[in-house]
Amino acid sequence: MRPMVRAATITGLRCEHLVDPIGIDAWEPRLSWYAENTAHASFQSAYQIQVAATKDVLLAGEPDLWETGRVESGQSVLIPYKGRSLSSGDQAYWRVRIWDDKDRPLPWSEIATWEMGLLNTNDWNAQWIGRRNPNPDESPPCLYLRKSFSIRKAVKSCRLYMTARGVFEPWFNGERVGEDFFSPGWTEYDKRIEYCVYDISNQVVEGDNVVGAILGDGWYCGFLLFQNKRGHYGDEASLLGQVVIDYMDGTSEIVGTDDSWIWSFGALRESDIYHGEVYDAQLELENWCSVDFRDVTWTSCEIFESYSGLLVGKASPPVRVIDEMTPVSVTKHASGIWILDLGQNMVGQYRLKINTAQAGHKIQLRFGEMLQEDGSLYTDNLRQARATDSYTCRGDGEEEYQPRFTFHGYRYVEVSGYPGEFTKECFTGLVLHTQMEPTGSFECSDPLINKLHSNIVWGQKGNFLDIPTDCPQRDERLGWSGDAQVFVTTASFNYDVAAFFNRWLADMALAQLENGAVTDVIPSVMISSKKAGDFDRQL
Repeated sequence: MRPMVRAATITGLRCEHLVDPIGIDAWEPRLSWYAENTAHASFQSAYQIQVAATKDVLLAGEPDLWETGRVESGQSVLIPYKGRSLSSGDQAYWRVRIWDDKDRPLPWSEIATWEMGLLNTNDWNAQWIGRRNPNPDESPPCLYLRKSFSIRKAVKSCRLYMTARGVFEPWFNGERVGEDFFSPGWTEYDKRIEYCVYDISNQVVEGDNVVGAILGDGWYCGFLLFQNKRGHYGDEASLLGQVVIDYMDGTSEIVGTDDSWIWSFGALRESDIYHGEVYDAQLELENWCSVDFRDVTWTSCEIFESYSGLLVGKASPPVRVIDEMTPVSVTKHASGIWILDLGQNMVGQYRLKINTAQAGHKIQLRFGEMLQEDGSLYTDNLRQARATDSYTCRGDGEEEYQPRFTFHGYRYVEVSGYPGEFTKECFTGLVLHTQMEPTGSFECSDPLINKLHSNIVWGQKGNFLDIPTDCPQRDERLGWSGDAQVFVTTASFNYDVAAFFNRWLADMALAQLENGAVTDVIPSVMISSKKAGDFDRQL
């Protein structure tokens, strides 16, 4: 009997290593795919790519942007787009099919898409805004910023473009936009800053709308390096953003950041990556980004100096909550002090639940990787990083708190001042890292080797947070090149880290050039061809 040949399926369609990305600013985006369930020893002998401006046109087999025809090649990784020139905000739909080594065509893949970002500087109709910090040596409260505007026509699509010298959390019409943390991430801020793009077509309404953001120090102007000093790149955080509204009648409108935006302080009194957060729930601005919120006491934003570097679309996956963990034990260590054991050294945040507390009651949380012999928290290895969060209760019933602009490396948590009995259900550990697709796994008959591999994977999770870091807990957390170089092969086995490393290497190259070193290669994905002239002048 002739053996059954399994049909291959084309999957894993990527544009610049990303799945259906929004905000691509490479003028010739590179396309990749792979085939699953291929017959033994079978391989790709040819491919055909079709790209169209709409899904319907593509399905009709009449691609209006690019048609490769049959290309005799086994290449399936990073094939540059060579179709019709694309403009800012253009959307492209694409599919691919291949022929195997027996010259048999496989069915077309599912349809994937990408959307171009803002390809030219003049596509930004916005200014950098914020509030001047009168004391640059101290962490100021985070800013809450908002802007009201009206829409009087039917909307076709709506995008929010946003970035910061600092970190931001975007909001629109009373809801947080997306699930990303620490946007726009850590780059070589003096040379380039990434911007993020969000599809808010389903959130915008005809009539009154509100766009907003919470702005924190982050890596840009928070405490960084070993000197326990703020402002390594700048003294003050600032925001740049715009809402681009495309109407059904073919017209467009931009609502950009300027001095018509207003700001206020809120519950987030201090937020720092090394030192932690101070949150006073009594000062919460309920529904602060909704159309019904009264903002008469808010202050007009100040305009900050323009940015001389490059603004580039975010070219790596975002940082997100990837997993949740419940404490394996809760121990009362002393009067009013509880020690939590998560059972695993992890990196991220947490969700704290408080059932009943008086208004103004304070709860403090400290984080560590080990315990002292007496069962208390060991923090000597943190050096000058406080790694401490403080929460002041509202006092109106059940409360819940999760940090925004800090993260901790920990297995153990010391909770002091918690009202009542602390149980496992009061605390949930939130594992944070760059969103990476698993690509490999390992298991053998030796439990010690399995545990070693588990530790390796957890080490990668804990240190792949926007950049490859050396540690997640003390006053360092830096992207040393030696650590990443040694680990990159193992990292690539565990997860798809192509976009993650491509982005980071661009900043490494920029840093080396600034120090007078010479490099032959800078990842082209990070720099669009039209922006390359500006980039060359910087070099």
